[in-house]
Amino acid sequence: MDQIRIKGGRPLSGEIAIAGAKNACLALMPATLLTDEPLTLTNAPRLSDIRTMTELLQSLGAEVSALHRGKVLALSSHDLTSQRADYDIVRKMRASILVLGPLLARYGQAEVSLPGGCAIGARPVDLHLRALEAMGATLDLREGYVHASAPGGLKGAVVAFPLVSVGATENALMAATLAKGTTVLKNAAREPEIVDLARCLRAMGAQIEGEGTNTITIEGVASLGGATHRVVTDRIELGTYMLAPAITGGEVTCLGGTLDLVAAFAEKLDAAGISVEETDRGLKVARKNGRLNAVDVTTAPFPGFPTDLQAQMMALLCTADGVSVLEETIFENRFMHAPELMRMGAQIEVSGGTATVTGVERLKGAPVMATDLRASVSLILAALAAEGETVVSRVYHLDRGYEKVEQKLGACGAEIERVSGK
Repeated sequence: MDQIRIKGGRPLSGEIAIAGAKNACLALMPATLLTDEPLTLTNAPRLSDIRTMTELLQSLGAEVSALHRGKVLALSSHDLTSQRADYDIVRKMRASILVLGPLLARYGQAEVSLPGGCAIGARPVDLHLRALEAMGATLDLREGYVHASAPGGLKGAVVAFPLVSVGATENALMAATLAKGTTVLKNAAREPEIVDLARCLRAMGAQIEGEGTNTITIEGVASLGGATHRVVTDRIELGTYMLAPAITGGEVTCLGGTLDLVAAFAEKLDAAGISVEETDRGLKVARKNGRLNAVDVTTAPFPGFPTDLQAQMMALLCTADGVSVLEETIFENRFMHAPELMRMGAQIEVSGGTATVTGVERLKGAPVMATDLRASVSLILAALAAEGETVVSRVYHLDRGYEKVEQKLGACGAEIERVSGK
């Protein structure tokens, strides 16, 4: 099993190209199931999760080809052979549930295994199912599968989500494009990935209004066509690499980044003593001067502070001056990186959904183990600033969400390498 070895203490300088958004692409790919015409996605990230979604779509009979070294995905569902998403594939990734709505909307039936993914809390799919039931679907959960049917087709409905859910909003949005009548999604997620999906669906012929607000209205159409769509920039990769010069010193420009994608995050960086400047090429990031300031962070749905940047922010605050309090409101069990950071000398106390971080002068290199996707990159960030060598194990989590981490950081001066087979 691969490991990543880092020798810390080197300031970073240079440019890092930010890839297309993993979470956006994983929702865009199932949109092919809504039409028998070709769908082409450009600026696609080259990640193991994308390969898993490719495998899932191909198991249904869809055609998926990766072109231009994987940055372009050509998809076609003109001749599907199955509406069953098997456990062996779905268990690898939670986003697999996003095939449920499109299959049900186009074919009137679907069987989808309950999904897997990172172990960062229960993350139940009940909000997805409630939305589809409101649109007239009959659902039966047995033997680990969701058996869904809508023989007469889905029907427009008012769906009021009790909690904001990105995945449930995406599933309902796709399903509603082919439903009869008008569907209104209330308390809908507002994330850039939702906006990106809506734009793609509109290019395919869907009638959608209100994306980016908490109320989305969809007027169902009889069929959708093909389209070519560019995947939005990955705001989580962007935020992660913005932290690299913040934690090590130096100056890095994150190419393709824009402030509107990470506004709440950038505000916290400014309060911590980090300069973020928007240029015509991306976001230029550097420390203002001296030691960083402690800041408090509470995760929230977009446009709030992203839960997917909480672990990385904790790594930064481990060496800030003072005491920082991080409150996780989205997922339980999302402080599993804290014990590993403590192995590097961090002072962290966790109580329920709150972590209190008392900054230390410097972290020390140590062997650590990644527990999930975002935790893995938080350990790499901490290692970049630590004294001595750090070896991060179980980096297969990392490959689900970040492409070519070693090359991107290495090109900016980091002493980092991947060690295979251990």
